[in-house]
Amino acid sequence: MELKGIHHVSAITASAAKNYDFYTNVLGMRLVKKTVNQDSPSMYHLFYADEKGNPGTDLTFFEIHRAGHTYPGTRSISTTSLRVKDDEALLYWQKRLIAYDLDVDRVQERFGRKTLAFRDPEGQRLMLVSDQNNSGVRAGAPWENSPVPQDSGITGLGPVHLTVHEAVKTEKVLTEVLGFRKVGAYDQWTVYETGEGGSGAEVHVEEKPDEQPEKPGRGSVHHVAFRVENEEELAKWKTIIDAAGYPNSGLVDRFYFKSLYFREANHILFELATDGPGFATDEDPAHLGESLALPPFLEHEREKIEKTLAPLDTSRT
Repeated sequence: MELKGIHHVSAITASAAKNYDFYTNVLGMRLVKKTVNQDSPSMYHLFYADEKGNPGTDLTFFEIHRAGHTYPGTRSISTTSLRVKDDEALLYWQKRLIAYDLDVDRVQERFGRKTLAFRDPEGQRLMLVSDQNNSGVRAGAPWENSPVPQDSGITGLGPVHLTVHEAVKTEKVLTEVLGFRKVGAYDQWTVYETGEGGSGAEVHVEEKPDEQPEKPGRGSVHHVAFRVENEEELAKWKTIIDAAGYPNSGLVDRFYFKSLYFREANHILFELATDGPGFATDEDPAHLGESLALPPFLEHEREKIEKTLAPLDTSRT
């Protein structure tokens, strides 16, 4: 039994409206679900993904209006990667991001792949990763109605970067509990993979023992989720995590997938999430993300919830 790769990454924004504008109009991702944080329904939870909202392509955001500045440090998911088709796409993105006056680095090779690191308007640390020399977990398909050309469109999540105080502790969780394989290193990073491997199934870990823990805020990442085939496997993973002595949430029904949460030894929040049932469970695939979607257990509170949320026009998705 193996984890299949990265399922989604969830981050924090202070403005759902500005976040929506950037991730759809600038990055060209599709909003596949406009819903709320199920544990705190007064805040939006927005899901951006590929054309169909496939597992492994979801970058999600919780809206916390008063979220302050992020002070980077350890105990953090320090960079989220987004996959693109090839090296040529990175040149397109470099010009596009500079044209939008964003904080953009030069194209660099990392672990045998060309990459382009940049920050979104809230300081979210992002990195575009070329699939030109990549193999393993299959990428998704770019959003057909994206303002970005299909050949350059974002196709899913790439490696997740963790910055930790003691790397050996995170390695133990990844390899001895979750079944990742150590496959190499570059610069200060050690690379681990699971499932079919490749960009969509990698975690890159760096150790910074002298840094303070990150102070999260807008532009920080809340958690990373890894893919599990189904609920039956998720229950088996709970047994494994229990046996390893990690307190966890138990199985949680998120309606679009089933989940289990626990903190690894450097205090980073991990989630295991099933591939299904998916985002088309309660919406027509042609109209994903256009209306506020609520899981059945919150539907009776729709009127109250809608009054607490600032209007967000997503009809053009």
